[in-house]
Amino acid sequence: MSKKLFIATQNRGKIREFKNMFENSEVEILTGDDIELGDIEESGKTFHENALIKAKAGYEKTGTPTIADDSGLEVDALNGEPGVYSARYAGENANDRDRINFLLNKLKNIATKPYKARFKSIICYYINENRYHFFEGIWEGEIEDDLKGDNGFGYDPIFFDPTLSKRAAELSLEEKSKYSHRGKALKQFFEFYTKEDNE
Repeated sequence: MSKKLFIATQNRGKIREFKNMFENSEVEILTGDDIELGDIEESGKTFHENALIKAKAGYEKTGTPTIADDSGLEVDALNGEPGVYSARYAGENANDRDRINFLLNKLKNIATKPYKARFKSIICYYINENRYHFFEGIWEGEIEDDLKGDNGFGYDPIFFDPTLSKRAAELSLEEKSKYSHRGKALKQFFEFYTKEDNE
C-alpha cells in the first residue's frame, strides 16, 4: 500500500471527515492544509467530472496519488437541485446558512412533503494520468424546514435520516462516517486500495 496519499480539498469539514477515516491507518495523509492547492475551477456538469478535475489537479500539484470528492445534495421536489452546484447554490460568496435559507425559500411554495432528498458523493482516486477510479456513496433522507444539530457542515442541519431519526448535524463524526454518502464512498475506496496493494 502506498504510504502517502493527497486529499485534494481545502474544505475544513471534509478534511475532518477524511482524516477521521484514515485515523487508524499507516498512510501519511496530506491535505489542502499542507499544500496550497490554489483555485480549481469545477467546470464539470456531473459529480464524476468535478471529482476527476480536482483529483487530477491534486496529482499534478503533488506528484502523489490523490483522492478528491465531489458531493452535493439532490432534492426531488427541486428536480435534483442543487446537485453539482450545492456549494455555489446561493452565489459564490454565500456561507452555509445562506445556502440553507436559499434552498428552504425555494421549497416554501411546494406542498409535497416529505421533501425526499439524498446526499451523493463521488470519490476519484487518481493514481497517474493513465489510471484513476471512481467510488460512489448515496445517503437517502428528507429535508426539514428547521435547523437542528451543531455538528457537520453544509446542509447537514436540515437533512433528516428517517432510519436514524436524526439530522446529519446531530451525528458524531464516527456516526457520520458510518452512514454518510462520503463514508460509504470512502469504504469502497479503502477496499479497493487494500486489495490493490496485495496484488
